[in-house]
Amino acid sequence: MSATLVAKDLAAGHGDRVLFSGLDLVVAPGDVIGLVGANGAGKSTLLRTLAGLIPAERGTVRTTPPTATIGHLPQEPDRRPGETVRAFLARRTGVADAQAALDAATAALSAGENGADDAYAEALDRWLALGGADLDERSDAVVAELGLKVGLDEPMTALSGGQAARAGMASLLLSRYDVFLLDEPTNDLDLDGLERLENFVGGLRAGAVVVSHDREFLARTVNRVVELDLAQQQVRAYGGGYMAYLEEREVARRHARERYEEYAETRSALEERARTQRAWMEKGVKNARRKAPDNDKTGRKFRAESTEKQAAKARQTDRLIERLEVVEEPRKEWELRMEIAAAPRAGAVVATLRGATLRRGDFTLGPVDLQIDWADRVAITGANGAGKSTLLAALLGRIPPDEGSATLGAGVVVGEVDQARKLFYGERSLVDAFGAEVGDLTPADVRTLLAKFGLRAAHVLRPAATLSPGERTRAALALLQARGVNLLVLDEPTNHLDLPAIEQLESALAGYPGTLLLVTHDRRMLEAVHTTRRFEVAEGQVTEC
Repeated sequence: MSATLVAKDLAAGHGDRVLFSGLDLVVAPGDVIGLVGANGAGKSTLLRTLAGLIPAERGTVRTTPPTATIGHLPQEPDRRPGETVRAFLARRTGVADAQAALDAATAALSAGENGADDAYAEALDRWLALGGADLDERSDAVVAELGLKVGLDEPMTALSGGQAARAGMASLLLSRYDVFLLDEPTNDLDLDGLERLENFVGGLRAGAVVVSHDREFLARTVNRVVELDLAQQQVRAYGGGYMAYLEEREVARRHARERYEEYAETRSALEERARTQRAWMEKGVKNARRKAPDNDKTGRKFRAESTEKQAAKARQTDRLIERLEVVEEPRKEWELRMEIAAAPRAGAVVATLRGATLRRGDFTLGPVDLQIDWADRVAITGANGAGKSTLLAALLGRIPPDEGSATLGAGVVVGEVDQARKLFYGERSLVDAFGAEVGDLTPADVRTLLAKFGLRAAHVLRPAATLSPGERTRAALALLQARGVNLLVLDEPTNHLDLPAIEQLESALAGYPGTLLLVTHDRRMLEAVHTTRRFEVAEGQVTEC
């Protein structure tokens, strides 16, 4: 079915903080719209509003035709206890809800209820449109194609992170929605998964709105961009793809700064002229009072006329200032002023694996022989399930090898974004949760540090669990700066970070003097971050490239 989604004058906020307002959006068949903006700008809120999961504070959302189906793929994993892979796929494709509606309509039809015929026909059409008739057969084929080597009746909670990502990809490939709303679909995908996702999105006839931190994915897929500018409280739409958006945005920002500077310069010159004219006027009045004899009517008249002329000029200048079209100063974007604090350097050897073999069920990593030296900058790549996380755990001494040895060097202070991010899920406010981890900082120092990472008063007093994934990632980065590390471990650090923060993180890594272990599938980050070594993990074997 060809369907169009239309949003008019949408507004949303968080407490007393406005996220966006006056937002108009049309998603037509074949559109792939990239939704970009800083963490906390309201991207996920907008997708949930478009999907009908939360009500709009103002405005309307409608589809043409009204029976069109909208599929929403959230960014946070939603593996539910007791739910099998098969049930997960049915829920994510919308077939489960459609099946429940069809069962209810069938029961009503059997009971002879009024209007049951129409309700049954509508429910059947929806179930068929979403692919309910052959979902099981298609599921077997797609799961096999993706290499998800688990049974469909296995519980989702038993899957690893990489397997869960493949299950999420399978649910997307199986979906037959009329409009797709994809929130960070690239998270946790390996290069093969990214290629499949790009092919899927590129081949859609349905309209799609995509939120993604993956710059290469955006460059390859989107044909329009909508930017939620939280700093300026504006919504901007750009035609063309992602690269065209970057160029157009840069030009627009430069022109906005030039317009403001021209306005500010003109206003400043007029204000200076007005001050000079008033000074001359006041000086003329003083001179008239001091110098004019009582009988010098001609001189007094001349000085009075001269003073009045200066006053008239000053009033005329004031009117020119009032008639100036006010140009607001463009707010400077928040920049991540990140300096990863380096602990005192460790020894020359940071970590070693000697003939190390690790077994986890049917999976075996190794034997592995490698040594990480001080200031090595190592990129670790490989498909999901290849053993990257197991390799990291072995290097950090978290999992003892079944054979061989693993040694972490003396004086090594490890910092991990993923581990730190997990600290900010509780009900305590962010400032309290953060302060508990860095007891030597005062609350004022904590607030100052968090502000450097874009987490200001509106964030620090909220329960940490209410932060967006990107905001929690920023808090984790701030924690690394507060603690000081000499072995920095970044496992998919770009997950959930907004695009400006990713670029600023890349810049910060350039100045980090310690040892770096970087695991990422972000193709542009691999190009941007300087590394000295690269390990490829494939089928349990580690090869230095």
